[in-house]
Amino acid sequence: MQTISISELQRNLHKIDHLDIAEIVDKKRNQVKGYFLDKKYVSVIHEIMDAEEDRRQKRLEEFRQLTRNRPTITIDKDIDICKLDEDMNDALL
Repeated sequence: MQTISISELQRNLHKIDHLDIAEIVDKKRNQVKGYFLDKKYVSVIHEIMDAEEDRRQKRLEEFRQLTRNRPTITIDKDIDICKLDEDMNDALL
């Protein structure tokens, strides 16, 4: 895979014409900013994205099934909700 900088890409856009896959980097910050994929990979990318969306929907439906079957929780009226919220925030930190 070839690496191309953002500034080089801005100056010479034609360089990506002959590339299939390239890593786009910000050389000043030494960070990968993204990847360039040729349009011939569109169908593959769509298949991957659809499979990922299907997987997420399946997990969401499984979660919904689990939450439908859980018992209802009631809170005692004497509990200070503000104090409970603070305690929960402290526990998360």
